[in-house]
Amino acid sequence: MTSIELLQLVGGLIGGLALFLYGMSIMSAGLQQASGGRLETLLAKITKNKIIAYLFGIGVTALVQSSSASTVMVVGLVNSGIMTLHQAVNVILGANLGTTFTAWLLSLNAISSDNLLMNLLKPATFTPFLAITGIGLLMFGKTDRQKTVSSILLGFSVLMFGMQNMSNAVAPLKDSESFVQILMSFSNPVIGFLVGLLFTMVIQSSAGTIGVLQALSLSVHVTYAIALPVVIGAEVGTCITAILSSLGAGKNGKRTALMHLYFNIIKASCAMIIFYSLNAIFHFSFLASAAGMVGIAGIHTLVNLIATPIMLPFSGILAKLALLTIPIDAKEKEIRESEQALAILDDRFLSNPAFALEQARVSAREMAGYAKESMVAAISLMFDFDQETADKVAMLEDRVDHYDDALATYLVKINGSQLSSKDNQDLSVLLHTIGDLERISDHALNVQEIAVRMQEGRRTFSPAASDELLTYCDAVLEIVNTAVDAFVTGNRNLARSVEPLEEVIDALTIEIRQRHVNRLKTGECTVDLGIDLSDLATDLERVGDHCSNIGIDLLLDDTNEFDTHEYLEMVKKEEGPEFEILVKKFSDRYALPKTEH
Repeated sequence: MTSIELLQLVGGLIGGLALFLYGMSIMSAGLQQASGGRLETLLAKITKNKIIAYLFGIGVTALVQSSSASTVMVVGLVNSGIMTLHQAVNVILGANLGTTFTAWLLSLNAISSDNLLMNLLKPATFTPFLAITGIGLLMFGKTDRQKTVSSILLGFSVLMFGMQNMSNAVAPLKDSESFVQILMSFSNPVIGFLVGLLFTMVIQSSAGTIGVLQALSLSVHVTYAIALPVVIGAEVGTCITAILSSLGAGKNGKRTALMHLYFNIIKASCAMIIFYSLNAIFHFSFLASAAGMVGIAGIHTLVNLIATPIMLPFSGILAKLALLTIPIDAKEKEIRESEQALAILDDRFLSNPAFALEQARVSAREMAGYAKESMVAAISLMFDFDQETADKVAMLEDRVDHYDDALATYLVKINGSQLSSKDNQDLSVLLHTIGDLERISDHALNVQEIAVRMQEGRRTFSPAASDELLTYCDAVLEIVNTAVDAFVTGNRNLARSVEPLEEVIDALTIEIRQRHVNRLKTGECTVDLGIDLSDLATDLERVGDHCSNIGIDLLLDDTNEFDTHEYLEMVKKEEGPEFEILVKKFSDRYALPKTEH
């Protein structure tokens, strides 16, 4: 074979493969678009029934003509939390069998008959008509549906033309002894497996690898001994697409891709070991026979038809392997615990609104405890920085956010029921309170970020500023403890002491800032530290405001009043001396150290 002939052969093969892969991509995209997002919706609604998930995986993959596409789809659904790992693994098993449909579609090219009806089934016969129909719809179609059908028809046509080009390109190889020798080396199980694995990883399509092998079989003597290891290697190589798609996903997305990989490794290993062990004993004569396009498709189907149903009852093992590879860290564990705690917010309780409201109240008390814990941890960082504590604050803030979302949604559902006036008032108070608790945890995260910023900048407050800050933070911690304890216990006496303390914190904020300005003027403090202190004071003052809101909401619970400012003024006026006595008590308790100036 001359260099020009070799160049033409390689060019024809690469060009045909490019058309094949492009056609498959266009057709798959068109089929997914035709579903209008319904495939994702149906996948998300799959129950824990393994058989349903498995059959659905087969159907979806056969429909979109790509196990990579359906697996990537599943990775996305698991990553977003719509589907669990245990649901996903059964869909993936089905996808491995569904993808074999493509090889059978391609094997129609092997039809050889003088019968007109049989020839009409051959893609080379009907593909040109599909192509011209697709072009017509593309040029003259006016609706989105017509454009989508055009993509499907043209994609299939390009795929088949690519297949035909590959077949024509490799036709001269049947007379090449050197190529036959190279091809025969694929009959070595290890070499054949590696060729299928690596080629599939490069082109990211097991259907592409099997398509090339089928194209070769039309012109060259491709035996079962050659086809078997290459097809099995392609099964593992196709996992690369899901692995790459999971790189930007969360941990569950990565675990889903790993389940796909582990299944195919287990499947390929067992198939290779069992088959070649039996071959060493029985010396299968059919291995020397030509596989042909149908035989190659048969290998692909048989391996998956045996492996996937066997693995189905043990699919949980794949999820466990993925979890062992990417273990659940402390943050994930905390989130899972919070999700279990929120399981009491069951929609079935909505038929009894009073009971549902009590369940919401229980969850809100848990949320309050986490909000308080986050603020205590955040303030401790200002005096003794610890990275583990800093991480804990971020984790608690995530948890409180999760509670806020779940509770707000559940309370809105309860609000749609018939409620007594008392329950209606309680629901309103609960909605306001969880909002304030969520904001307290947000400010705790802000305090943590200030502490991290100071740690990275190696900045520390002066001894005088630290003493003042310690007193200030003690007052903030007391108001957080008081407000949360009042909410959790329903103690209105505690609630009445919140507002007097909040007034003291407001006064402390003004004084802290003024003292800082004085230190700036004398050069005792830097501008950077001034920004840190100003940001910190803003967050702590707002924490006091939110605690005040919680206290007022509790006091409003037995009234029909909803204007908190008017009610607060009324409380101050009615309690008069008692209110002022509490203000004086807290002022004395949290008096800032005297300055030397």
